[in-house]
Amino acid sequence: MTTQSQIPTPAEVAPTVKKPAVVPDVTGAQSLVLSLEAAGVEVVFGLPGGAILPAYDPLLDSTKLRHILVRHEQGAGHAAEGYASATGKVGVCMATSGPGATNLVTAIADAYMDSVPLVAITGQVNSKTIGTDAFQEADIRGITMPITKHSYLVTEAGDIPTAIQQAFHIASTGRPGPVLVDVTKDAMTGKTAFEWPAEVGLPGYRPVTRPHHKQIRAAAKLIREAKRPVFYLGGGIVRSGATEELRELVDLAGIPLVTTLMARGVVPDSHPLHLGMPGMHGSVSAVTALQKSDLLIAIGTRFDDRVTGHLPSFAPGAKVIHADIDPAEISKNRVADVPIVGDAKAVIADLISALRSDRDAGRAGDFSEWQQRTHGWTETYPLGYSPAEDATAIPPQYVIERIGALTGPEAVYAAGVGQHQMWAAQFVQYERPNAWLNSGGLGTMGYSVPAAMGAKVGEPDRTVWAIDGDGCFQMTNQELATCMINKIPIKVAIINNSSLGMVRQWQTLFYNERYSNTDLHTSAAGSRIPDFVKLAEAYGCVGLRCDKTEDVDATIAKALEINDVPVVIDFVVERDAMVWPMVPAGVSNDLVTTARAMTPVWDRDDDAEGDR
Repeated sequence: MTTQSQIPTPAEVAPTVKKPAVVPDVTGAQSLVLSLEAAGVEVVFGLPGGAILPAYDPLLDSTKLRHILVRHEQGAGHAAEGYASATGKVGVCMATSGPGATNLVTAIADAYMDSVPLVAITGQVNSKTIGTDAFQEADIRGITMPITKHSYLVTEAGDIPTAIQQAFHIASTGRPGPVLVDVTKDAMTGKTAFEWPAEVGLPGYRPVTRPHHKQIRAAAKLIREAKRPVFYLGGGIVRSGATEELRELVDLAGIPLVTTLMARGVVPDSHPLHLGMPGMHGSVSAVTALQKSDLLIAIGTRFDDRVTGHLPSFAPGAKVIHADIDPAEISKNRVADVPIVGDAKAVIADLISALRSDRDAGRAGDFSEWQQRTHGWTETYPLGYSPAEDATAIPPQYVIERIGALTGPEAVYAAGVGQHQMWAAQFVQYERPNAWLNSGGLGTMGYSVPAAMGAKVGEPDRTVWAIDGDGCFQMTNQELATCMINKIPIKVAIINNSSLGMVRQWQTLFYNERYSNTDLHTSAAGSRIPDFVKLAEAYGCVGLRCDKTEDVDATIAKALEINDVPVVIDFVVERDAMVWPMVPAGVSNDLVTTARAMTPVWDRDDDAEGDR
């Protein structure tokens, strides 16, 4: 099992294999397979078709590549994402031209939004027929240009190794992300000699990884002068593999912290300075600390609208230190007083040195009073949930809380999108990075099952849960067949409220309880469409159902005992449960509500101290 300290960064798992020998007289397809082997690829998720078919023939002979045949190309993309997010390696997916390639688009966009290192390989029609509306032709390079770091259209067999090598380098360095390699059919059938390039020839691609020392000194000065600083920590720290360095920085500085949806686990939830997750459904303590802070130390985060709410009113009295490896993110939404371009691990290491020098010189800030105040908010407004109005109904939060408690922090939890995603972020305790996988930026329904599948392939010794909604599950549940055939024993918890839950919550709060097209008809006994237990059994999986609170623990325990086939549990839960706290879209975070029409009342002394 991979421990926290062993999880590699994408750059660390970039191709480091010994340069293979030149192989004369091969087809482009053989060269493609040899290139993937040379890049250190172990797993490819894909589905063959006409234009990519030449590559699938030599793939059959490879002893280094494991190909997993999915049931839908979107599943291949999300599986590659899950594999990458759980391991830190580059995920690889493959599809044919036309509809095969376009079915990858959602997963590519998802990887782009969440900075997931991904290489998508697609077949393309013959180069001479490009632009003629040939059968299964689609300009996938043009389609995906806004949602990839880079893309290639390869029309010559001899260009394949260079394109693959560069694709993996670009995907795994700087700000990670997806790269597309589109290979024409005649490039794959053409003859060439395979030769892996001696070095990556990308003279125009030089990501800045080391921060400027002047900016580090300026950041340290702001930290010294601050009275109410907050570490605002994002998913870039997870991608950088900087967890251990971050823990040292937090302990050294003594500054309260929040972790975004994408950064859950980057600092253990049990850490005494951890205030929770900020944003639309963040904890009251996290949201309030940001609002009342006088300094935000933002590392690897992008001031997303789901965190800031109404941007002009976000943290109005705070100066900003913003560190990110992508210079385009700095000052994009909130102007930074101290901008720092660099890799999160390098930035954090330099901040440690600067703060340690300040401490040794007797200049370190004392934030004990601020710690007490933020801790007080955590104590006063803890995360929780109300009992179901129907005493016989299972609170969905309780189900997810018990899954986390009984499974433990070494597991991987992959969530779909919606209410269950927010509850999984809130009520599972995350103690390590790479344990929490979700579609944060794009919000892709259908992400969970294939992402869990990919994570289990990458981390076979860990328990992997797909925490899904009854709506999300129906978008990609066909990948249970992939799991069954390939012996990938994930566990799926369907939080079944018979609704598109988050949409229904908004209809309750903002549309006068007019429930337009959100009823899924999945939970009523005798008329379940579909019956998830029967569906699971049809795929050869173990299907379980739980509709009583007192049976939740026993059902989870039974699922945890089964490790040879996938398990699907239909948890029939309370329909009208809502995600709280909540900041409605487009309003100030000052209006965070802890329940319907309930807003915290702050001590007037807070405002008297000049917090606003």
